[in-house]
Formats: sequence, structure tokens, C-alpha cells
Amino acid sequence: MRQLIGLALIISSLGLGYQGIQQISDNSTSLEILNIEIDLSHKSEKQEGYMYVGLAVLLFVGGIYLFKK
Repeated sequence: MRQLIGLALIISSLGLGYQGIQQISDNSTSLEILNIEIDLSHKSEKQEGYMYVGLAVLLFVGGIYLFKK
């Protein structure tokens, strides 16, 4: 039973990590007007992406721990 829960945590962490990385990479946009580059990014969405990645790491470690026991 623990191995099944550990495997579910590992799989969900991979999905959550992928979503977080996509959110971080899709968030940054730059606009260049008359040789002036303007960075258009939402800091709150980027922070949310980092939180997803952090949570994914925690779930992955927990899944590995449960899977090995």
C-alpha cells in the first residue's frame, strides 16, 4: 500500500513540476521598441510557478521515501 501511495506521489510531483516550469517559462516576455527592451512579466505568476516546483520536489522526496520503505 505504501509503495502505491509513493508511486502516486512521484507521478503527481512530475506533473506539478512540469506545470510549474511551464508557468515560469511562459511568463517572461520582452518587447523592443526603438532599441529599448522592456521586460513584461508578472512576478506573482512567476512566484506561483516557483511554489509549484518547490511543492513538486517535496512530493517527489516523500514519494521516494514511501516507495523505499
